[in-house]
Amino acid sequence: MVFDPSLTEYDFGPDHPMAPLRVDLTMRLAEECGVLAGLEQVVAPMASDDLLATVHEPQLIEAVQRMSAKPGPGEELRGLGTDDNPVFRGMHHASAHIVGASHEAFRKVWTGESIHSANITGGLHHAMPDRASGFCIYNDVAIGIRWLLDNGAERVAYVDVDVHHGDGVEAIFYDDPRVLTISLHESGRFLFPGTGFATDTGGPDAEGTAVNVALPPGTSDPGWLRAFHAVVPPLVREFAPDVLVTQHGCDSHADDPLAHLMLSVDGQRAAYLALHDLAHEAAGGRWVATGGGGYSVIRVVPRAWTHLLAAVSGRPLDQMLAVPEAWREYTLERYGADAPRRMTDGGPADYRRWEEGYDPAAWLDRAVQETRVAVFPLHGLDPYP
Repeated sequence: MVFDPSLTEYDFGPDHPMAPLRVDLTMRLAEECGVLAGLEQVVAPMASDDLLATVHEPQLIEAVQRMSAKPGPGEELRGLGTDDNPVFRGMHHASAHIVGASHEAFRKVWTGESIHSANITGGLHHAMPDRASGFCIYNDVAIGIRWLLDNGAERVAYVDVDVHHGDGVEAIFYDDPRVLTISLHESGRFLFPGTGFATDTGGPDAEGTAVNVALPPGTSDPGWLRAFHAVVPPLVREFAPDVLVTQHGCDSHADDPLAHLMLSVDGQRAAYLALHDLAHEAAGGRWVATGGGGYSVIRVVPRAWTHLLAAVSGRPLDQMLAVPEAWREYTLERYGADAPRRMTDGGPADYRRWEEGYDPAAWLDRAVQETRVAVFPLHGLDPYP
């Protein structure tokens, strides 16, 4: 994993939901659980302006540099200076550092120095070439995928399980047949950024390489996992990518304050393990995992991402493992919060397989089937159970 404590300098302020303490708490919990002992930890380099410019327009980079050198109220430019993306001193440095961390994770996997790599501070999937968006200044995931393509990768699959549509990554590669983007998210009818519908399937030169599963509010573990397994594995297997890239926003959890899905940590853990196995089945094991959203910063994010890092290490944690008492004491003393006692929410994380039957009366099944009908035939797959 790529990490050093300075990555937590990506900080929009004490009242912003994307609090860097979630990263600090994750790293402390992962260490207490013994997960970090199974991972090589490397420091994060800084991304150059040239690397940023492989995806982002020079005008955005210049605006970030200028505004973060002298942050002040009142100026809004290219998505900066908004409630979502307030300007803070050193913002360019902090944002470029996260890109550098993800780039190192991509580089490690592509060169064969590691089979799996993770950057939990990455996954800033909303940033567009010309503007910041949705707490994301630079799009580290898209920059990493672009680097893979520029360095010989022929096909890259990107799976985004954040509760919000992965619109930035999709838009950047919408007309590139070498990149398959799959996003499972709460429907844009109810949630930012208001995009990502089944009929959005890719540009004229890349039809079928953008895949969107727009889930109904209230979807819980059984429905989410049913949708995931009905869409993601068949498409990734058929695409046969050189590398699997995944974004693991854990804001799909029932406790998250910014969205309306109802997953448990157990359902999220099941997705991590499924993606680990899919990387080995379809991409020669080459897997780059990033973080993303997640705003229940004490009760959910640390446990979810500790499970993610354990999956990356190849040594998954037992769901019933007790949360180490030292970590619980730290959260109580430092933040006044009573932390969970176990690494599980008690969710069964089971689901009904798609092949067992499609129910047209169920909103979830209709959403999944709409995606399958829109995309599967473009890959030579049968959309019907």
